[in-house]
Amino acid sequence: MGDDAAVLVPERGCHDVVTTDALVEDVHFRRAWSTPQDIGHKALAVTVSDLAAMGATPRGVLLSLALPAHLPLADFDGLADGFLALASTMRVPLVGGNITRSPGPLMLDVTAIGSVRPRRLLTRAGARPGDRIFVTGALGAAAAGLAMLQANAQSADDDGASACRLAYQRPTAQLRTGIIVANNSVATTCMDLSDGLADAVRHIAEASGCGADIDAASVPVHAGARAWAAAHGADPITFAVAGGEDYELVFTVPPRRRRRFLTAIHQSGNVPVTDIGVCTKAPEVVLVRDGQRAPLQGGFTHF
Repeated sequence: MGDDAAVLVPERGCHDVVTTDALVEDVHFRRAWSTPQDIGHKALAVTVSDLAAMGATPRGVLLSLALPAHLPLADFDGLADGFLALASTMRVPLVGGNITRSPGPLMLDVTAIGSVRPRRLLTRAGARPGDRIFVTGALGAAAAGLAMLQANAQSADDDGASACRLAYQRPTAQLRTGIIVANNSVATTCMDLSDGLADAVRHIAEASGCGADIDAASVPVHAGARAWAAAHGADPITFAVAGGEDYELVFTVPPRRRRRFLTAIHQSGNVPVTDIGVCTKAPEVVLVRDGQRAPLQGGFTHF
């Protein structure tokens, strides 16, 4: 850094993959709920998750900050520390950015640049009827964590509740998993679950020209989310399907590639993965629950 712009040498035989995400105070985070380090970490994690969904290896990131005049210097340092700590772990260099004054909320904008070989690129289009639908990890933790913070339930300090709050404050991008699955050419599509499982499956179905049946009983609900739902009369499936901010990955996989897909998952660190449904010829995207079929609804709405 130091020049007016960063210069990246194109990787031979690769496509560049570019994504950007903006996090706005009181929309995507609250300083009362998250430390500055949490906020810096989250800003990078949610952006790199988009590269993971494309199977791209990060090459560099840019960070732009709009800072309120009253932001303490220690908070600025904390933002940078959280961001750079995760960047170091992911081996993603910070190659530039910008700082400006904000007359209102704190805002962070991150642009991430990655590369991937053309035949290994994962997109939303490409699923076919009969493809199985797999999801990594357990879902609903971030949504439950947000519900706890909104209810000021900091006293719920058991491991499950703490894990849910941490999932909201410091999400994990499944970068290694996305890259390895892409490199093995075993999935037909992929998306991250930034806006929820329902949103991702609908986007894949629309882009691929197919439908999907999701088996509610197979959806892996996070134990902490399930416990919170049970204690507050909520539906745990709603947390898992509609909540968003899980930053897990959903893949579609032809049955003949299932074994190779599971081998790739094992190579990526044996991340938990669950078969939750199937792509269909009918265009409807359906949640199958207790023998009943209903439209798969939910997902974060920005406006």
